[in-house]
Amino acid sequence: MLTEERHSKILKLLQDKKAVSVTELTGLLGTSESTIRRDLNTLGEMGKLNKVHGGATVIENSYSLYEEDVETKAQKCIKEKQAIAKYAANLINDEDFIYLDAGTTTAMMIDYIGDTKATFVTNGISHAKALLLKGLKAYIIGGQLKLSTEAIVGAEGVSNIRKYNFTKAFLGINSISAKSGYSTPDMEEALIKMEARNNSFVTFVLADHTKFNRVSAVTVGNLNEACIITDKLSDKSYEDYTVVREVLA
Repeated sequence: MLTEERHSKILKLLQDKKAVSVTELTGLLGTSESTIRRDLNTLGEMGKLNKVHGGATVIENSYSLYEEDVETKAQKCIKEKQAIAKYAANLINDEDFIYLDAGTTTAMMIDYIGDTKATFVTNGISHAKALLLKGLKAYIIGGQLKLSTEAIVGAEGVSNIRKYNFTKAFLGINSISAKSGYSTPDMEEALIKMEARNNSFVTFVLADHTKFNRVSAVTVGNLNEACIITDKLSDKSYEDYTVVREVLA
């Protein structure tokens, strides 16, 4: 097989699978590991892939510069979000003081929270109502209401969160990338998430597989500043940065 043909096949596989190992490519292309490693090094130097230990990951210049409304988000990846939400809800203990971020996946968590003495603080309007209807102890922060995401944002909201010391924070996020970390399109929502993360003993980011290898306008934090709960992780290189839990792997 000609070098150019191997390169083309490697890049096509990466587009389909997002990540491939040297061993996998050796079997699929019927060539030696040394040849595959040279190919990956060459393609990496050309800027066509990310060379990682033991293989390569796809380079995706996927930027998310706008925020979809709650109704639109709620119709996407429903099964995946439910699995993530159920896993996250099982992490809550009676003694916890929880920050529950606005968002569709965090909203689904409430369905799976059982009888608990934990206390909840949220910036989600619908989240607060749902928590109360389940008989749970809940507080909502004050501040500016953002209608598209039904979330409390702004300086007043940040000031409200600053006085709390959470045992666990559960955050929704728009985008995750190795270079830009966790990011979201809206500056004011990003500030709320940052403050909640800063004031929490441990932070969990709830993100389905479509959020990876994407970048939004404002970085909320680096990858190592939170644990990720996702349905499946195609690009295993993220595990080099932080703890990742796959719930449908």
